[in-house]
Amino acid sequence: MRVLAAMSGGVDSAVAAARAADAGHDVTGVHLALSRSSPALRSGSRGCCSREDADDARRAADVLAIPFYVWDVSERFAADVVDDFVAEYAAGRTPNPCVRCNERIKFAAVLDRALALGFDAVVTGHYARVLNGPYGPELHRAVDDAKDQSYVLAVLRPAQLAGAMFPLGEMVKTDVRAEAARRGLSVAAKPDSHDICFIPDGDTRGFLRRNLGERPGDLVDESGVTVGRHDGSHSFTVGQRRGLRLGTPAADGRPRYVLGIEPVSGTVTVGPRESLATSHVRADGVVWGMGPSRSSFDACVQLRAHGEQLPASITVEANQLTAELERPADGVAAGQTMVAYDGTRVICSGTVSGPPGRMS
Repeated sequence: MRVLAAMSGGVDSAVAAARAADAGHDVTGVHLALSRSSPALRSGSRGCCSREDADDARRAADVLAIPFYVWDVSERFAADVVDDFVAEYAAGRTPNPCVRCNERIKFAAVLDRALALGFDAVVTGHYARVLNGPYGPELHRAVDDAKDQSYVLAVLRPAQLAGAMFPLGEMVKTDVRAEAARRGLSVAAKPDSHDICFIPDGDTRGFLRRNLGERPGDLVDESGVTVGRHDGSHSFTVGQRRGLRLGTPAADGRPRYVLGIEPVSGTVTVGPRESLATSHVRADGVVWGMGPSRSSFDACVQLRAHGEQLPASITVEANQLTAELERPADGVAAGQTMVAYDGTRVICSGTVSGPPGRMS
């Protein structure tokens, strides 16, 4: 097959491209330029979109002796990922930009362009597996639980999975680095990327303040009494404890957490940790994996990347999932992704709209 290898400049995507070539595929490497003002150098393990990363990807392609190109997708990335991220926070939600990037950039814009150019699939260094099931390709968790990325890929539709290849799904990270070293890839010891790639300094609050300005409002307790002020509700997410700057300490002396965000008035509600617990979670915009959709089923639900999986009973109505969790979850925030699993297989996903009375 002719396959396009998305090469970020990191060790995972380089080894994925190498493995695709070893499997006999005709591989072409491509680095995605996500920003028109990329920094020249990478800042440690923060970010993944510097010109240094592009150079690392090109050097890896040279070692593998495969063609290499740079595609400018910065305009689409800005609109579909960065602007969406800002808008979601402005609306009091907590998005996962990696989910949006996979959904709208790597396996929409890039895959569509690759198919139009005659490629058969897109190869990435994600830790996940695509296995053939009774109805077609299924998304499964990776063998390496610590690195598994099926959660951020669960928004992919069956047709997109059919055009996706994840050669690292059966590997563990230490073996990937060892293989890169054996192949003579200079990225073998390169640190993994952390944080949000378009916020390389890691200052999410500062990034949002620069894009949204200051929007002062009240911090209130569960009874509605004002206990402090803030500079913008977009600086908070449900479950947050740090940075609340409460002017009135809790009478019981216990720490307070963000329980809810009302972006129109700018009101942020705080309270004790036990008030975060919910056993009832809703999610909209259901995306089904391969196989028939169902109106009710039991599954394990994951509510954040690398979070624990919670047994749940799920009902589906009007494209909305409702999960009744076997045990309560803390800090469930609107905008997060809820993924339902049957063992290692992704059944479906949706965007959390909230437990009743808190984020609806």
